[in-house]
Amino acid sequence: MGGGLTGLSTALHLAEAGHDVTVLEAEVPGWGASGRNGGQLNPGLKFNPSWFLEHFGEAQGRKIVDFAWSTVEETATLVERLGIDCGMRRCGTLRAATSEREAEAVRASYEDMRAHGMPLKWLDKADLAAETGHEVYHSAFLDPRGGEVNPLQLSRGLADAAAQRGAALHGASRVTALRRAGDGWELETNGATLRADRVLVACNGYADGLVPGLRQAAVPVFSSALASNPLSGSLAKTVFPSRRVLYEAGLVTVYYRVDPDGHLIIGGRGPMRPSSAASGMTAVANRAVELWPELAGHGWKHAWNGRVSITKDHLPHIHAPDTGLLIAYGYNGRGVALATALGQHLAAALADRSGASDLVIPPSSMRKIPFHPFWPIGVKAAVTFARLRARLLR
Repeated sequence: MGGGLTGLSTALHLAEAGHDVTVLEAEVPGWGASGRNGGQLNPGLKFNPSWFLEHFGEAQGRKIVDFAWSTVEETATLVERLGIDCGMRRCGTLRAATSEREAEAVRASYEDMRAHGMPLKWLDKADLAAETGHEVYHSAFLDPRGGEVNPLQLSRGLADAAAQRGAALHGASRVTALRRAGDGWELETNGATLRADRVLVACNGYADGLVPGLRQAAVPVFSSALASNPLSGSLAKTVFPSRRVLYEAGLVTVYYRVDPDGHLIIGGRGPMRPSSAASGMTAVANRAVELWPELAGHGWKHAWNGRVSITKDHLPHIHAPDTGLLIAYGYNGRGVALATALGQHLAAALADRSGASDLVIPPSSMRKIPFHPFWPIGVKAAVTFARLRARLLR
């Protein structure tokens, strides 16, 4: 259940393998953060490759690294195979340091990834100025494997492809009960009961009380984005002229790109509530003008936000609490490529009930985050502190 990128990709791969698949979505496919994000395709996870080998062992760690840093390639291959028109472009990802302290961390990541054979390039301040059109950052590395996509078009494309291959997709179908029924499961939605041999719960930042403890296992943080009026004339030449995608290093980051239609799309932390008003996203708008003062008064055409799922350990989580039941969530802001690529692996595990232990991300136990009911207060305080710290370090 869940019609975001995880659920749709998994349904597609199961349908292609000849399985009878039903997707139950509380709203419409792509409604949540799967369709409402910054559209960046960034390889990897929050930690460096060596960290995974150290904490998971050589075999499992290598498995995680090989998967996590190939998610953009897997997503691009899937999009090309299906012919999805979603503005995908492999233009490269820049990870930029906003302070000398962050520059040390970015350099350490660069060295670690290079040691694992990844094709990164180091950029100093002058290089970055040419790439971005400003002189704010200290340094960065470029990962040429990254890119951009229209995430809503990607979600809808996966939904169409899954339906064409026989998957049944139902919007406005929130599951209100999930229970064991013999060797399988029963799901209740809209007054009807559906029986399934196997179930995937894929709600990410929109988990409710259906699965006990799931809502409390991660913090649902809103990520907000603004799309400018189209850039033209001198603005088109000076605002992020390299046309790559970029995200700032640090706890509270800003990320941006210029889409194929010339809109600057810039995102970060905004109001901790659903919003489609640019007036409520002043921190993101102010950062844009800090980077490019000439944007003052240019105006914002669209605004949106969606809930991303932040886990305590900043890793994606898969749970297999019972036979035939899988739960996947916790993409920590990197869900576009990660969730799309993960679908193939979740489909294989669901097709073989004994396959959960062979997943690229090993199943773990669900653990509640302490004081979870107060997450809006905690997130606001953490964001405020991180922004203050970042300003002091610049």
